[in-house]
Amino acid sequence: MALKYTEKTIDHFTKPRNLGTLEGANAEATEGSPACGDMVNYTLKINPETLIIEDIKFRSYGCASNIATASIATEMVLGKHIDDVKKMGTTEAANELGGLPPVKMHCSVLAINGIKAAIREFEKKIGRIQDEKRVITEKSMLNMLKNVMHPKHGVNLVENGNILRIKIDGQDIYIVIGLEPDEEIFAANIHDEVMEHLEAMKCTHEIMVKIESKTGNFI
Repeated sequence: MALKYTEKTIDHFTKPRNLGTLEGANAEATEGSPACGDMVNYTLKINPETLIIEDIKFRSYGCASNIATASIATEMVLGKHIDDVKKMGTTEAANELGGLPPVKMHCSVLAINGIKAAIREFEKKIGRIQDEKRVITEKSMLNMLKNVMHPKHGVNLVENGNILRIKIDGQDIYIVIGLEPDEEIFAANIHDEVMEHLEAMKCTHEIMVKIESKTGNFI
């Protein structure tokens, strides 16, 4: 079945803004992975005194939604203070485009989080924040899972009520995700994306992610 895109999404896909690599950039990050099929790279020029994003470019390795969300995101953050950009929600790029098909909402997450990652690396470089060892807690796991969108509903797994259990036992992490019986076709996709986000956290724990039907049977 063909996906329906807004005119604004099509416009940004066919005529992407700020495409390319920025020479003289002082911030850069890549979000996503070849495993999920979508990646976006950002290069930014941030004024070290005013902390304003003065220029930004992107390169996309993915679908039309990946290109469109990255394109609109560059326009949304250009000229803004980095603290304001850090407050942006992960669905704001999709909202600015007038919406995306639920199965493509993860592209909005990549678009916004990629820019935030570049800002975070810039802040480390100038000493504004410290590169501290991340403590893995149930709260940090829930925050991570808010970045994983349910492909059918276009809502993150936490808000959609898919997280049945999180347990941290020493160096072991257990996550159980529940799906409705008719959603089992998305199991592999959700599992891979959860693992991708865990790897991005540079988590050194042993991880077990189980996806089960809400009827109680493992998928």
